[in-house]
Amino acid sequence: MNPSDTDPPAEVGLREAFGFWLKLGFISFGGPAGQISIMHQELVERRRWISEQRFLHALNYCMVLPGPEAQQLATYIGWLMHRTWGGLVAGGLFVLPSLFVLIALSWVYLAYGELPAVAGLLYGIKPAVTAIVVFAAWRIGSRALKNAWLWAIAVAAFVAIFALHAPFPLIVLAAGLLGHLGGRYLPERFAIGGGHGQGAARPGPALIDDDTPTPAHARFSWPHATRVLVVFVALWVVVLGALSLAFGWSAVLTQMGWFFTKAALLTFGGAYAVLPYVYQGAVEHYQWLTGPQMIDGLALGETTPGPLIMVVAFVGFVGAWTHAVFGPDALFAAGAAAAVIVTYFTFLPSFLFILLGGPFIETTHGKLQFTAPLTGITAAVVGVIVNLAVFFAYHVLWPAGLEGRFEWPAALIGAAAAVALFGLRIGVIPVVLAAGLLGLVWQLL
Repeated sequence: MNPSDTDPPAEVGLREAFGFWLKLGFISFGGPAGQISIMHQELVERRRWISEQRFLHALNYCMVLPGPEAQQLATYIGWLMHRTWGGLVAGGLFVLPSLFVLIALSWVYLAYGELPAVAGLLYGIKPAVTAIVVFAAWRIGSRALKNAWLWAIAVAAFVAIFALHAPFPLIVLAAGLLGHLGGRYLPERFAIGGGHGQGAARPGPALIDDDTPTPAHARFSWPHATRVLVVFVALWVVVLGALSLAFGWSAVLTQMGWFFTKAALLTFGGAYAVLPYVYQGAVEHYQWLTGPQMIDGLALGETTPGPLIMVVAFVGFVGAWTHAVFGPDALFAAGAAAAVIVTYFTFLPSFLFILLGGPFIETTHGKLQFTAPLTGITAAVVGVIVNLAVFFAYHVLWPAGLEGRFEWPAALIGAAAAVALFGLRIGVIPVVLAAGLLGLVWQLL
């Protein structure tokens, strides 16, 4: 029963919140924009657990951080309402449903991917994913590239990764430095504008309203910050150390833990931004999977709830399966273990950022000073995503190389997907499903 428009809602227990966060984990399709929209509708407008201003304050902080902002926003609100356990429940349930779904889909892909029906579905989905990546570049670029300076950063990032094969972390560092300098000397060119729906009518009083005092557990203190940091460093060291002792430092599972820790700290701009780095490491350096398999993984990730960065679970599953890290008779166990390990190291920093930085953000309630470097990084991300689209298009349209056959059916499916996304504004899930059906029909014919 909804509260009246004039009274704040009743106190919400952790059990009731658990039910909501579990439901959100299963319905959080549509990427970060869709996921944030769902949370805004449910938490700000319908349930009124948190006010618009406090919601946006938390969102602005999460957008500055590396990592999936929607998952971090859920963690932040859960923590603000119900302390550490609330944050762990909210952030964990945002991820766990998609982890289990991706483990199942990865197994089907590897065990039955050669069947005509499965191969046909993937044949159609791959060009649709290429169109989706182009659409993501356009969507981010239309918001981020507001002047010639930011366009220059985007073009430079594309040239750096496409022609010079510069490592993704170096591109992020250089773009952040340029953003910092731009914010100092050209502040009007590197200012982030626009809110997130501030023009909407204000709902009634919220449980955590604009003037609600910061809860005791959300106030910043150095002893608390030190404890949180020590606990998370211990969680990282113990698990990575256990993997190293059990399998060796150079073993697949240990290197996955180390690599995806680094990836988690570089996901400025969302999953599409970090995918080139994951490709560089997982495909080119470690050779855990092939380029076409990476495209297939992104296709599966687009069709599951949760943050798109969960595609890393597919990368881990395929890498451990193909390398038979537990032996040839335990391929599924190896893949599932790797998916869990990769997910652990990918999301551990996200929880740290919220539980460590959240009290500081709640205490200050001022404007963040990190937006100019973020603006530079976001501009570079556009160029990096365009490079990813070029890579996908090459492997989809010329799977045997430029000297091989051009896949005109895939090109037609990709063009149709682009029209659906750009022109008709159809959602990602229907586009992926329709493209898979077209691929299946073509393969069967």
